[in-house]
Amino acid sequence: MKSQPCVFIVDDDDAVRDGLAMVIESVGLSCQAFENAEHFLETYAPGTPGCLVLDINMPGMRGDELQAELNRRNIRLPIIFLTSYGDIPTSVRTIKAGAVDFLTKPVKISELIDRIQTELQNEIQKNEQYKGEMDFRNRLSSLTPREMNILPLTIGGMPNKEIAQKLGISFRTVELHRTNILRKTGAANFLELARQCEAIRFSFETERENS
Repeated sequence: MKSQPCVFIVDDDDAVRDGLAMVIESVGLSCQAFENAEHFLETYAPGTPGCLVLDINMPGMRGDELQAELNRRNIRLPIIFLTSYGDIPTSVRTIKAGAVDFLTKPVKISELIDRIQTELQNEIQKNEQYKGEMDFRNRLSSLTPREMNILPLTIGGMPNKEIAQKLGISFRTVELHRTNILRKTGAANFLELARQCEAIRFSFETERENS
């Protein structure tokens, strides 16, 4: 997730597609337009952050079918459906499947742009969070096996004396390992380190549930 967020438009109507692309680019956003779902799937690089503005009724693969295929591939790209043929069952189904919005043409351009910008900002925040988590995981991986043994005991609140007894090492050795753990992870103290470890654990569990 290193690229800048991009707005992807998938609509078989040339006028709508070109008009949306022009408006989106006019407000300084990156944009790519596709005339059908198949072309988008062939072109999109998984992991590229952005927002998908998607029509429902198109020749070949429908918009909701593209959404299902993206879900099947575990591609979590925020989708804003924009269609002339919206109905309540379809809108409910696509929202339940993960779409962030379901808009009916004609739509106020200002409303659409605001919605897109909100989703792109969310993607930027997710990207920054992802990079921070990966950096922290890399720092954790630099710990030695002994330091990894001491880490959960320390952030769990166990005193150094008890850790030393539990692991059969000296009190001074525990202190040295604690100092090295903070230095390698970049944490100011073990309370901060405990919070970072909990955030990583929650993120991992969320990824596993969504996979």
